[in-house]
Amino acid sequence: MLTLQSHSEEQTYEFGKWIGANVQSGDIILLFGDLGSGKTVLSRGIAHGVGFTGRITSPTFTLMHTYLGRIPVYHFDIYRLNEPDELFDLDYEEYLYGNGISIVEWPERLGYLLPEEYLKITITRQLKENDRNISLKPVGSRYAALEEVLKNYEGIGN
Repeated sequence: MLTLQSHSEEQTYEFGKWIGANVQSGDIILLFGDLGSGKTVLSRGIAHGVGFTGRITSPTFTLMHTYLGRIPVYHFDIYRLNEPDELFDLDYEEYLYGNGISIVEWPERLGYLLPEEYLKITITRQLKENDRNISLKPVGSRYAALEEVLKNYEGIGN
């Protein structure tokens, strides 16, 4: 597991851009963290790192936004789901297991639909207002290689 410390929203965003520059088609990134921990900031960085140049917002009320960069980014925020089966209305499998990058905020709500392999990122607030610990854990062999690449990031402390 790789853990980095971010001391600002900008550092969290820049790390997201690094992730986005290094992900591949079909990658799944699950973002864990409390409200206000920085999941959407990191998601914004990932989408911009993939090459999307527009505005990124949390899809809290629509459940998913699509951003087109060098590969599509499917950004899910499933905080408002009552049960995992509600994702079937979105044809979520087409996106989650498709040819884009899937970012899922609040993945604990996936329940039995949790994928077998993914990059788990947990963002934890620290005592100082803007400080965050960002922990990456590969789940499955595909993501162990991505973690090795991400270890080369020099923008914030690890």
